[in-house]
Amino acid sequence: MECGVGKHWTEEEVKALLSVWSEKSIRKQLRGTLRNKGIFIYIAKRLQELGVCRDWKQCRAKYKNLKYEYRTVKYAHNSGDATKTMKFFHDLDAILRYEPVLQLGAAENGRCSATEARLNASPTTDSTQEILEDEDFNNSSLAALEATQIKKETIDIDDDSISTTSEDRSCTPVAKRIVGADNHIPLEEARNHFKVITINDTGAGRHWSDNEVRALINIWSDEKIQQMLEGATRNKEIFEEIARRLMKHGIDRDWKQCRTKYKNLKYEYRALQKENEHLGNPRRKMRFYEEIDDILKRQPLVPSSWRYESSSLLSVSVGDVTANTGSLGIKRKTWNDEMSPVPLKKSASENTILQFQKLLTERVHTVTEGKKLLLEKLCKQEEMQDLNRTQLYADPSAIQQVPAATAPAAIAMAPAGSELKLGKKVNEGKTKEVYELPDIPGCVLMQSKDQITAGNAARKDRMEGKAAISNTTTSCVFQLLQEAGIKTAFVRKHSDTAFIAAHCEMIPIEWVCRRIATGSFLKRNPGVKEGYKFYPPKIEMFFKDDANNDPQWSEEQLIEAKFCFAGLTIGQTEVDIMARSTQAIFEILEKSWQPQNCTLVDLKIEFGVNILTKEIVLADVIDNDSWRLWPSGDRSQQKDKQSYRDLKEVTPEALQMVKRNFEWVAERVELLLKTKSQGRVVVLMGSPSDLSHCEKIKKACATFGIPCELRVTSAHKGPDETLRIKAEYEGDGIPTVFVAVAGRSNGLGPVMSGNTAYPVVNCPPLSADWGAQDVWSSLRLPSGLGCPTTLSPEGAAQFAAQIFGLNNHLVWAKLRSSMLNTWISLKQADKKLRECTL
Repeated sequence: MECGVGKHWTEEEVKALLSVWSEKSIRKQLRGTLRNKGIFIYIAKRLQELGVCRDWKQCRAKYKNLKYEYRTVKYAHNSGDATKTMKFFHDLDAILRYEPVLQLGAAENGRCSATEARLNASPTTDSTQEILEDEDFNNSSLAALEATQIKKETIDIDDDSISTTSEDRSCTPVAKRIVGADNHIPLEEARNHFKVITINDTGAGRHWSDNEVRALINIWSDEKIQQMLEGATRNKEIFEEIARRLMKHGIDRDWKQCRTKYKNLKYEYRALQKENEHLGNPRRKMRFYEEIDDILKRQPLVPSSWRYESSSLLSVSVGDVTANTGSLGIKRKTWNDEMSPVPLKKSASENTILQFQKLLTERVHTVTEGKKLLLEKLCKQEEMQDLNRTQLYADPSAIQQVPAATAPAAIAMAPAGSELKLGKKVNEGKTKEVYELPDIPGCVLMQSKDQITAGNAARKDRMEGKAAISNTTTSCVFQLLQEAGIKTAFVRKHSDTAFIAAHCEMIPIEWVCRRIATGSFLKRNPGVKEGYKFYPPKIEMFFKDDANNDPQWSEEQLIEAKFCFAGLTIGQTEVDIMARSTQAIFEILEKSWQPQNCTLVDLKIEFGVNILTKEIVLADVIDNDSWRLWPSGDRSQQKDKQSYRDLKEVTPEALQMVKRNFEWVAERVELLLKTKSQGRVVVLMGSPSDLSHCEKIKKACATFGIPCELRVTSAHKGPDETLRIKAEYEGDGIPTVFVAVAGRSNGLGPVMSGNTAYPVVNCPPLSADWGAQDVWSSLRLPSGLGCPTTLSPEGAAQFAAQIFGLNNHLVWAKLRSSMLNTWISLKQADKKLRECTL
């Protein structure tokens, strides 16, 4: 995160910017420069000297916003409206008073329409100079200016998408059409020569991180997605699907944000290509160029019957039409709109034109239905994958794709089973081998062995079937953690004895989390009795060094080692993240084993750095070698590898006993993915006008895997119906949390709370006018009622999840993972802020 990202500009920061901007030399450079990145870098440096930490992009965005706001107010004043004002107007007026004030159309909705407005005026030599000065242009070559003619449409550019490829292209005119005595350009023609680029806050205040962009590009590279995007004009449904896939990766972006970022990436790529082609400057770069180039340079993937090509439509059975009408101006319309009228010459045959329009409409309808069918099919496949996840391990080939936060998009097309092509062996341990996968860049195959060891391989035996048992255990455990929200390297199970994982550079530390003191801890800490319980769980780390028996390390040793893996240096922040993650992972698995009446005594895990995302993720394996499990909390019934370590002599009978223990664990670990506990949230709204508020509650419940139903009832206007609905949900025996959503005077929550033993929570949709008064009807309750109030829809869903999490380990795991991920994001933000300050 760069300086100041995510923070509003304070008054002091704006004043500092204005003081630098007001300098004559700065104003002169801004008026006479097209490529102004260097100027804003200088301004950012000057601001840092004044104690303001902002990067050049933020300075440029604020500069443009202030200019736009000033011009809006100035135009209002000139039009006789003296009521419109803004902060720092007089300061800006002193800087910009000599620049022309332009009429800003309301239809632009805050966009920079200055260039288009100027085109309607009668241009002169002076006005031409004004345009060039106001839009920060110099006397660039015609080729350089023509290189900006990439796309004849208005696109939104978010802050982080403006790279060195397009440093300041907002409102770019074509110089050769402006210069000269006859330089008036009609508005319609001007739209083909002017490109308005604005900064649109579609990112809900958040920049796209590198990991988010990589995930978007991975989904974009899917052939099915490309087929749907090819030639589409009304593509909301496609980007909703992309947003849904990103959500499965843990990235919360809506369809508008995805579409904006998609357009920005395409624009930057095309701008870079066009500029290099015209100017011969291959040194210019953009982030993710290779990935986007790989997508956009492919041959068209859409069957010809699905493409929307006006030229082909014109050439089909319309020879007579073109002969009579000449060039027909056909504008592409959205799917459900009427066709644009075709401008005809007076001699055109009306019947022929109607036939042509009918043919065109039919072709468009065919394309529409084809795209809809593809989208429905794709969504259906995704739904079937979600519903049949447990079948993944019985029949891996039946699943085409299992979304994973760390898996590249190519895994969706990865061949299953024996078709998978193996590359060179990356690593080999005591119980597994790791192979590269040439067909799936960024992934490896983890192949288990039928081998069991103890004491750093001092004892080693072959146990038939152990590879399959270990693979099943690891796959189930990683799936459980991944669905909870823990970042892991696991992608999917490939075969009975192997799974696919993201390629990671492993951090050579074994992290151990203990709830009960036993094993080596007792030897290293004499005086501590076996069975001593740690609250919170105790975290230890051991450096992987077989020659020295894996010595125990401290945090200080790990930090001072200054390890660097996949470009990530392991420092205090990374150590804290691994320690906190170890505890959370242990607690999730501990809670998951409790319904099986089995105690998780301790756990050993390892982390790696994903070579693609550069993130620390849970890696390696978690199988029966990784923990101690005591059914009913009884050490004598242990089912883990300790039963092998404790053997005085390894005999075939003894190995069979150990194998039965491992099979017992493998059978029950599959039950960790299920829960017998039921539960639901019922949202009662006092009016249909509260629906949008209630939909947010339902969406938040879905993130915890909790079913949610919406009902409309008023405790004031229909108390009998409210109580009837309440009785309906009490009668089927499913644990239920009621959420009362009622504005103004909230009688719904208190009435429900006074008539049911089920938990009720108020979540009133407060208005700006009366919210401070209305909320008291939810807070001041009669005695005997227990009805808490939360104003946040997400908070109401979380409150319900915390209730159900007491008896549902899957819901509890999502809550615990959410806590961890919030903590990690704050830790990483603090690190980046400190790096920026330093």
